[in-house]
Formats: sequence, C-alpha cells, structure tokens
Amino acid sequence: MSKSIRILLGILSGLLFIGLIALLKNVDVAPIAAGDTKVGLSSLNQSARSFFGEQTVWHTITDWLGYCTLLIGGCFALTGLVQLIRRRSLLKIDREIIALGVLYILTLIVYIVFEKVVINCRPLLLPKDLEPAASFPSSHTVMSLVILLSTAMLIPRYAGSVVTARIIQVLCGLLAAVAVIGRLISGVHWLTDILGGLLISACLLFFFSAYLHRNDIEDDNLQ
Repeated sequence: MSKSIRILLGILSGLLFIGLIALLKNVDVAPIAAGDTKVGLSSLNQSARSFFGEQTVWHTITDWLGYCTLLIGGCFALTGLVQLIRRRSLLKIDREIIALGVLYILTLIVYIVFEKVVINCRPLLLPKDLEPAASFPSSHTVMSLVILLSTAMLIPRYAGSVVTARIIQVLCGLLAAVAVIGRLISGVHWLTDILGGLLISACLLFFFSAYLHRNDIEDDNLQ
C-alpha cells in the first residue's frame, strides 16, 4: 500500500468519523442513556445493546488491559527519553519515536476534546460516576487500538529478529481485538461509541503509517 493511499484512507476515516457525529446529533435522537440523556441512532444502539447484553466482567478485564497498554506506550516513551539523554539532542531522537510521541499527544487531545464536547453518554452510571459520563468515542477503544497497532507497525524496526517482531505483532493484534470486543460486550458503551473509536483510531493510524512509509517509492514511480 502506497503512502498516498494511506493518507487518503486516513482522510476518509476522519470524514466518516465526522459524518457519524452528524448522524448522532440529528438522527433518531432519544433519551435512552443514563439520567435520560439523549443518544443519537437510538434504535440501532438499543438493538445492539439488547443483542450483546451486559457482560460487566469485561469492563474490569478491559480496564486492566488498558493499564497494560499504557505500560507499552510508556516503554516507547522511555526509549525516547534514553535516546535524548544519550544523544543530548531532541533532533537526534529517532524520527519514528518522535512521530509516535506526536501520535500519543493527538490521541490525548481527542480524549480531552470529547470529555468536554459530549456527543453521547454511557448507557449506565458506573460506581465512580456521580452523573452521566461521556462515552463517545470509546476512549479505551481508541487508546488500545492506537498504542497496540502503532506498536505492531513500529516493532520491526526495534525487535532483535523477524520472528520476535512477528510474535509481538500477532499479540498486539489479538489484544487490540479483545479490547474492542470486550468493551462492546461489557455494556458500558453504545455500539456507535465503539464505531467512533474505530474510525478516529483508523484516521490517526493511517497517517502514522504514512509517515513510517514516507520514504517508500510510490507505485506510480515504478511504472
């Protein structure tokens, strides 16, 4: 896949994310969330919730998986810090590590923005919640996908062998799938919260992937 296609897919994912927000604010809006707060595409979300049910144990599992995911991100942050100390210049840190840091910052910005700009609220109140909490996009979905899949993209450049890199990539893919599915069936998110998380994560990851392949020869130049 060429760099330009990755960029186009990133743009498309971003546009679909914006389109989903527009649908949620204007189509089939009904007070079905905790505290009778309104949710868009309510019939779809209610049907999906009835189908998947509330497997609350998965809320705990995905929370712990989230902590492990943050630890993985911390390892890369530590790698950047070690390079900064040894090389004594921010400009001498691997560009891929800097790009990863930018990706993490953008992910944090997405989280902060949608904590303030509430699109949908959770179906239920969690024990720690005093009032309905924002749930779109699913922050666990975004964090897990961005950190785990960016790790899978970057690890071949730092793993000691091809076999080690492949094993880590497979594990990252499996953990990402478990995080997304677990969050969906946990009952603490609407289906559209998960879809929103998938779309914004795809947007960020396609652009990150395009940067990692910035020096690839485009297909058009090979013809």
